[in-house]
Amino acid sequence: MLAGALLIPAALMLIAVGCDSVARGHAPEALFTTVARARVRSVAVFDEPGGKRPRVVLSNPDAAGAPLVFVVRNTEQSWLQVELPVRPNGSLGWISRRNVDLSRHDYSIVVDLGAHMITVSRGARIVDKEPVGIGTRDTPTPGGSYYTTALVQPPDPGGLYGPYVYTLSGYSDVLHDFAGGNGVIGIHGTNEPWNLGKNVSHGCIRMSNNGITRLAHTLPLGVPVDIRP
Repeated sequence: MLAGALLIPAALMLIAVGCDSVARGHAPEALFTTVARARVRSVAVFDEPGGKRPRVVLSNPDAAGAPLVFVVRNTEQSWLQVELPVRPNGSLGWISRRNVDLSRHDYSIVVDLGAHMITVSRGARIVDKEPVGIGTRDTPTPGGSYYTTALVQPPDPGGLYGPYVYTLSGYSDVLHDFAGGNGVIGIHGTNEPWNLGKNVSHGCIRMSNNGITRLAHTLPLGVPVDIRP
C-alpha cells in the first residue's frame, strides 16, 4: 500500500500520454486502449450521458499531482463512458468529450496472483515478464480491471518503494487508510528483492527495480492492468 506522503513527492515524473508517442499499425484494433486526459481543472462524472447532476467531480491534477486520466469504455455522441479512479473498484461513469483530449496506445499489463507473475505487453508482444510480490492473506491484492493513473518517483530510490511507483485506479478491499493514504494500490519497486514471488505486501504489487525502471521509461498513463486470481 502507498503511504500518503509518497503521493506528493518533491519530484514527480510523469510519462506523457500523446498520440505522437504511440506507434500505429502494430497491433489489432482490439488491442488498443483509448485514454482521455482532462484539459480542465475538474471533471464532472455523471451516471448517464447528458446527466444534469454529477455523481462526483474529480480534480485535475489528481492527488499525486498527475494529470487526471481515464480509460474509455464506450462513446455516445459527445459523451464518453470511462473507468473511474474511485471506490468502489470497477466504477464507471460518463464524462463530456469536450473536457478531455483523447489518445491511444497498445500497452497492457496482466498480473497473475496465483503465479506471482506480471506480464507487460505491447500489442501481442511481451516486453517484460517477471515475478512479483503481492498482498498477504490479511491484506490481499484485489483482483479486477484497473489502469495506471500516475507515475511517482520516490525521494529515495533505494527505499521501500524502489525508484518508481505506478498508482492504479483500484483500492484495497480491507484497508481504507494506510500510512496517511486512502488505500490506493500500486505497482512499484522494492528494496527486498528476495521477497519477490511471495505474499508480502499490504496489497500493492512489488517488482524488481530494474523492471519498474524500464516500465517508467516506456509506458504511458492509462495502461489497463488486469489482476487475475
